[in-house]
Amino acid sequence: MALDLGSLFRSKNPPLIGLDISSSSVKLVELSAGAQSGSYQLERYAIELLPRGALVDGAMENMDAIADAISRALKRSGSSVKNVAMALPSSAVITKRIVLPADLREEEMEAQVESEANQYIPFAIDEVNLDFQVIGPAANSAGDVDVLIAASRKEKVQDRVAVAEMAGLTPVVMDIESYALRAAMDHYNVHMEGYSPEAVIALFHIGANTTSLNVMINGQSVYEREQPFGGAMLTQDIVRNFGLTFEEAEARKRARDLPENYERDLLQPFVDSVATEVARALQFFFTSTPYTRVDRILLAGGSAVVGGLEEVVANRVQVTTTSISPFAGMGFSANVREKQLAQDAPSLLVATGLALRRFEE
Repeated sequence: MALDLGSLFRSKNPPLIGLDISSSSVKLVELSAGAQSGSYQLERYAIELLPRGALVDGAMENMDAIADAISRALKRSGSSVKNVAMALPSSAVITKRIVLPADLREEEMEAQVESEANQYIPFAIDEVNLDFQVIGPAANSAGDVDVLIAASRKEKVQDRVAVAEMAGLTPVVMDIESYALRAAMDHYNVHMEGYSPEAVIALFHIGANTTSLNVMINGQSVYEREQPFGGAMLTQDIVRNFGLTFEEAEARKRARDLPENYERDLLQPFVDSVATEVARALQFFFTSTPYTRVDRILLAGGSAVVGGLEEVVANRVQVTTTSISPFAGMGFSANVREKQLAQDAPSLLVATGLALRRFEE
């Protein structure tokens, strides 16, 4: 089966797993409707590490290993749900906003979108999966609407569909990672203490190999940047210092099962380096945009909760800094170990944003 990006942005109401495949792990989240209208409950989640090189720059180099990790995560979570929402990295998707007449019939709009897409996509139209969504009335053009076009090479979509099917799942939504992240942020903002729509919020997602900065105002992204720095650097230091394999080092880092000198000799220098990268990224933001302030920093990703990072970053840049949980305001089922979740939550933003697609109107 070839999943068309026609499912991108579409509402899916049956039970749904959000599945995030990153360079270091697969992460899945299953949500259900809460007792109160508009509320949610975390039913179950799981994280399974991937061997090095299974996913490189968004390309699936070892599909068997990825499918095996998904299967292990499903078994660990205990979920019986088969429908899954997945995401492509932003680098694998071309997006373009266009303006079209509001009175076009759907088939006319599809034809117009395909015609417009030919101007912006550097591939033959039959080599891509193409989708579009009407955003709303055009701001400066009465009778027109803003339309978002999204296109990706078919093999990028098909590889993700294939690994999900190898694990016994049925892909029903193919999203974009940055959009899933914003969906999780939209939920979090509702429950953020002291949140203001005018606040300038800088979200740092510290992944294995890259740290991304997304600056948002009222849920809209105003600045994005990636830099090659991540938690894998700390794992490599553990490998060199303690004679472990990369996989052993990653597992023991997460379990906090390392010799006494680890914190002093490796962890604290890494935390200082993260704070330096955060300060540097903010300086780029200030010098390349009209903005002169950030009101709050949020830390996400697997390294967000290490070694008092919040305090070190806050002291370095003099901005209130907290690690983020996408499950703010949610209930938890008996399947969820809340103490462990406190450590894992910052790495589950994309998976949670995907799981939230189930509830969209």
